[in-house]
Amino acid sequence: MTTPLARKLNTRKFCAHAMGLMLGMLVLGGSQAAQPVNPNTKESTMWISIAERRFAISLADNPAARAFAAQLPMTLDMEELNGNEKMFDLPTALPQNPSRPGTIRNGDLMLYGARTLVLFYMTFDSSYSYTRLGRVDDPTGLEQALGQRGVRVIFSKD
Repeated sequence: MTTPLARKLNTRKFCAHAMGLMLGMLVLGGSQAAQPVNPNTKESTMWISIAERRFAISLADNPAARAFAAQLPMTLDMEELNGNEKMFDLPTALPQNPSRPGTIRNGDLMLYGARTLVLFYMTFDSSYSYTRLGRVDDPTGLEQALGQRGVRVIFSKD
């Protein structure tokens, strides 16, 4: 038989554990910085071709990524910027839902503002806000393929 004091202590422990679990779910589930990337299906994968190299990109599950993919195929002359990214100002705005990712990863494809497409080829910390469009599945060799100057790339659905 448990005493009233033991029942009270067990109730407090349970409440503390439940609160910790709920807080953890809120923190992990409430972050927009890590927007989900679709599993590799035909509808959620696109490609980037750079000279003879071809890289698969998993699209983020958001309106901006879907709007970008709807415009493919697209050939762009991307400009070098900051020694870690290539950028291109799109002719039309895409939907945006910016967040601060904190760490930019090699292979991240992002939207800065509503029109600036950015492909990162280095990993670094950033305080800027972006809308995630997708991520190169295997960015091995991406930096070398993009080079240190402007580069022509082709985004396509297949």
